[in-house]
Amino acid sequence: MRYSTVLFDLDGTILDSIELILESYRHTMRTHRGAAPPDSHFLAGLGTPLKAQFKSFTSDPAEIEAMITTYRAWNLANHDAMVTAYPGAVDAVRALKARGARLGLVTSKNSGGVKRGLDLVGLGDVFESLVTSDRLEKHKPDPEPVRTALADLGVTADHALFVGDSPHDLAAGRAAGVHTAACLWGPFDRKVLAEESPDYWLESYDDLLKICG
Repeated sequence: MRYSTVLFDLDGTILDSIELILESYRHTMRTHRGAAPPDSHFLAGLGTPLKAQFKSFTSDPAEIEAMITTYRAWNLANHDAMVTAYPGAVDAVRALKARGARLGLVTSKNSGGVKRGLDLVGLGDVFESLVTSDRLEKHKPDPEPVRTALADLGVTADHALFVGDSPHDLAAGRAAGVHTAACLWGPFDRKVLAEESPDYWLESYDDLLKICG
């Protein structure tokens, strides 16, 4: 295989969960502020932790935690009805596993949300490394989450590929020394992603299988 290690982002990459995420933010802001800002505010920060998103509205730690609690309660209550895997995602991930690839997940979602999403689409038993928002202090676009996944797997960056849909994913992967593949089915358009100079463009999961060899 060209890449013996493949790391993935979750939301917007494997899981089609963007509308759930946006509606969770809308609900939270209506609850705590009476109205929600334009979706573009939250889209710009997709791939970063909830705490970072809500810090743009308040510096009060207690209020930030209250917003996170509201967000997660609504998100979990509506999760299974609003989340699915992108076409080809499950089969491609399992195909890479069958070929002998080492697989890791690097996400800004917390561990509980990750388990819920992976179990929902049937990928709960596939990833050897799960790097979640509640595991590290630093988050994408910092490279530490990617480096942590590599360390978990006991591999170097040389033959590793990071697959993600956001500029934060691509920046983190590049800074960690791995090759990067940009998903064009997520919420970010090609122009935005091109600013992070991905090594590959993916229009479908078939493209990923061809790249990995």
